[in-house]
Amino acid sequence: MKRILITGAAGFLGSHLCERFLKEGFHVIGMDNLITGRIENIEHLFRLKEFTFYHHDVTRFVYVPEELDYILHFASPASPIDYLKIPIQTLKVGSLGTHHLLGLAKAKKACILVASTSEVYGDPLIHPQSEDYWGHVNPIGPRGVYDEAKRFQEAITMAYHRYHGLDTKIARIFNTYGPRMRLNDGRVLPAFIGQALRGEDLTVFGDGKQTRSFCFVDDLVEGIYRLLLSDYHEPVNLGNPDEVSILEFASEIQELTGARSKVVFKPLPVDDPMQRQPDISRAKDWLGWEPRVSRSEGLKVTYEYFKALPQEDLYKTEHNNFEEYIKK
Repeated sequence: MKRILITGAAGFLGSHLCERFLKEGFHVIGMDNLITGRIENIEHLFRLKEFTFYHHDVTRFVYVPEELDYILHFASPASPIDYLKIPIQTLKVGSLGTHHLLGLAKAKKACILVASTSEVYGDPLIHPQSEDYWGHVNPIGPRGVYDEAKRFQEAITMAYHRYHGLDTKIARIFNTYGPRMRLNDGRVLPAFIGQALRGEDLTVFGDGKQTRSFCFVDDLVEGIYRLLLSDYHEPVNLGNPDEVSILEFASEIQELTGARSKVVFKPLPVDDPMQRQPDISRAKDWLGWEPRVSRSEGLKVTYEYFKALPQEDLYKTEHNNFEEYIKK
């Protein structure tokens, strides 16, 4: 049985990856410090003998006694609310955390895939964004703690690949959505749905003409699975190229939810990117991958998930930590 370590295992993407690799017959070792992850996302896996969980911060030394075949490094805050609230931790997990896990991969002779982001492109000057574009990033702006953490992460990963011959992969992940997103994490999709469910107006920043491209989580997980098992080492964009303006997207949420919410406009946050659309030619050519789930289909599934949450979750701004789980 192949063994895989997944950091950020209790997060939105990490929990879906745990399930996928268990389904594929792997023994999954999940690791999370639960700063932004939620233990509820993976507690249904605790009964499985093929799943092990470590409550640990990867910015400290990482030790796993067992043999490892693969590592997925998904430990990082990913929403603006999180990385603006905990900027130092965000920088540390992208730098120290990545360094520790690359060292672990080297010691275990394991293949490692790191989760990068479309934010390495910053507010792009080319459209759509391809992997050979170097980006347009403000390193000292408020978003720089996330953008530069990921850019450093890519640099050190490629250094380990070139200098040590380590088997590395880099996934540049574009906007992804689906069940287990935190309703109040500040990202546009859960923000709109949360506001609609509470009967509030939908907040659009700027004039709403900025664009995003939303990929359903099942499609993304498939892309990550294929990338991990490939022999490709350069960064690969993973996302859905179906681009939509934020204003158009707000209208889709109004129609989906049947909400009578109005759209209200607020100033655009500093360094908020105006365009996001992945060029996925590389993923098509090297992985035979492209998204299959339409936005309308994926939004229905996601809305049903949010609608079924307990009423009190609609107003939560914080998430449970490990100590709260232990007290249950």
